[in-house]
Amino acid sequence: MSELRWDPLKDEWIILTQGHSRRPQDFTLRQPEESDRECPLCSGRENLTSPELYAWRPGGSAPNQPGWKVRVIPNRSPVLHVEGELDNRAEGLYDLMNGIGAHEVIVEAPEHHVQMADLSVAHLTEVLKAYRSRMLDLRNDFRLRYLYVFKNFGREASAKLCHSHSQLIAVPMLPPLIKKELDNCRDHYHRKERCLICDLLRQERKAKDRVIIDDGKFLAYAPYASRFPFETLIAPLTHMHDFCQLSDPQLQQLASVLRSTLLRMRQVLRDPAYSFSLHSAPPRHRQGGQCADSSDLADYYHWHIEIHPKLTQKAGFEWGSGFHINPTAPEEAATYMRKVSVRED
Repeated sequence: MSELRWDPLKDEWIILTQGHSRRPQDFTLRQPEESDRECPLCSGRENLTSPELYAWRPGGSAPNQPGWKVRVIPNRSPVLHVEGELDNRAEGLYDLMNGIGAHEVIVEAPEHHVQMADLSVAHLTEVLKAYRSRMLDLRNDFRLRYLYVFKNFGREASAKLCHSHSQLIAVPMLPPLIKKELDNCRDHYHRKERCLICDLLRQERKAKDRVIIDDGKFLAYAPYASRFPFETLIAPLTHMHDFCQLSDPQLQQLASVLRSTLLRMRQVLRDPAYSFSLHSAPPRHRQGGQCADSSDLADYYHWHIEIHPKLTQKAGFEWGSGFHINPTAPEEAATYMRKVSVRED
């Protein structure tokens, strides 16, 4: 019999189908390779991009020249623009403001066919440092209410370029899903005086059947009410609301867990398309004389990374009802991921 499972973090129900569970081999095949002939993100083609905002250059090479290992550039076709004023206004019963924000691309490696899972822990740590650096810089702009780092890999995840990259989009309001998470975490804290995600992590470590990696610092696990097959959440075991507060050693530990998770996902699912997103606390800007977020934000929120393999597609019922239908139990997904062996760095 199928099950309905409730997720207290998302405050939503999912449908977990039973009796015809889908195994890893039932999903997508390996991603096709693409030519690097005209890729603007490859080393040596820096003239095809906007001037860099940040770069890791181990050899001390000049900006906007080859020699970089990680590079951050403005998106050439941004969905939002830094220049201008918000001009928040009404249009009848509707609200309207100018498309103010920021849109940046984090190029994770100079080589075209190297993917995030291929990077060493040291290299991936530098990618995470780039996230931290750009988030710290953009939060100085008081117009920007949320900084959202995400990655799309593969055509099914709508990745337009094969070259491995992440993106950062800063927006002048809280995204609806983030606001819902914040509200749910705040309500849980006010009722129980405990962090919701800390409670979830304790329960998952006790149950063990959905845990993929537990290194004593970070936990990677398949959420109880996973919306998608092989959905994975990574969170620090020590309570921390702001990703930008991570030290360099903590970023290195996170890089090790993230790399291992992606390698396991690649091996089990044969290099699937996926998206991942970094959910961190919003900057505390004052707007209209009011603090954007309550003073106990650091107590009730807990940053985390969500990884969503693109193995199924939404149909009419999902789009119309808001339900997610998951054909693979998270306990099964975690077992596959946990048992596979991956190469050490």
